[in-house]
Amino acid sequence: MARKTKENAELTRQRLIEAARQVFLARGVSRSTMEHIATQAGVTRGAIYWHFSNKIDLIQAMREQVFLPLIDRMDDTLLIEGSEDPLTCIENFLCGTIQVLIDSVETRQIYEIMMIKCEYVDEFATVLQQILCNCSGIAEKLRLVYERAKVQEQLHISHDAAKLAMDTHLFFIGLLHMWVKDMQGDQFRWQAIELIKAHMELRRRG
Repeated sequence: MARKTKENAELTRQRLIEAARQVFLARGVSRSTMEHIATQAGVTRGAIYWHFSNKIDLIQAMREQVFLPLIDRMDDTLLIEGSEDPLTCIENFLCGTIQVLIDSVETRQIYEIMMIKCEYVDEFATVLQQILCNCSGIAEKLRLVYERAKVQEQLHISHDAAKLAMDTHLFFIGLLHMWVKDMQGDQFRWQAIELIKAHMELRRRG
């Protein structure tokens, strides 16, 4: 009985996250209320507050749905040394992230919410700080891979691994923002993979 109750609670929690995603997409985060989300999910106000204290909790739950798999894939792609060279590892990770956005409607919608539909002011300022912290972690992992590339003499001797990592990180963040905003897919989405490949090719020692 306890197991069934736990399973039902988790199903309700996931239904609330799904409802919040749809409400945030339609109304924007600032114009959405917990009541809107409860209505969308078909539950009472008490039920939603049992699982989530506020909209920040819901945003955090959505971030976990996309960010944790991103980090796992990043570790698998970048930090485990295999047969592929370091620069190809970075390229595969960046292209793979774009492919996830293409394949997963849920992931695409959550990125849209985080990048377009959310204002990081007042209580949401803490969410922005967490995002910046996560970005620093990603840049550091890229730096480690660029260091490996330098050891393998893939980079020009004057190239600095930390600067290359930050440059790649900022390039890709900008590309992601424009990819998400390109709803019609006629400006950035169609050429994203080629842009990534060109970015990485510029790093290779000639």
